[in-house]
Amino acid sequence: MKKPPESVENYLEAILVLQKRNGSVRSIDIAREMGFSKPSISVAMKNLRASDYIVMQDGQITLTESGYVIARRVYDRHMLLTEWLIALGVDEQTADEDACKMEHGLSEESFVAIQRHIEITKKTLE
Repeated sequence: MKKPPESVENYLEAILVLQKRNGSVRSIDIAREMGFSKPSISVAMKNLRASDYIVMQDGQITLTESGYVIARRVYDRHMLLTEWLIALGVDEQTADEDACKMEHGLSEESFVAIQRHIEITKKTLE
């Protein structure tokens, strides 16, 4: 599967986070979460629907299976990188912001290496 653009990953991750937090997601929720205008979100949702990443019904937005796979991958990367940076002594807000930047550009090889390093470190500390 071809990696989608960073903006698509960000929208899908935001939908997943909102779904976890609120149970349901509407366009206005995404606009508030991401700080974008409602018209911008409307265009983005149209594109996500056309790419079969989301389904919209009665104003509710739901991730399709392919949208969920991408959102979950980005979310898992974000969480692991944030926790890792915090463990290294970075303050929480900076760690979250840096993880957001890193989650998109980091190769799978480097991410797996970081993940492996964290697991080895945890075992060593136990």
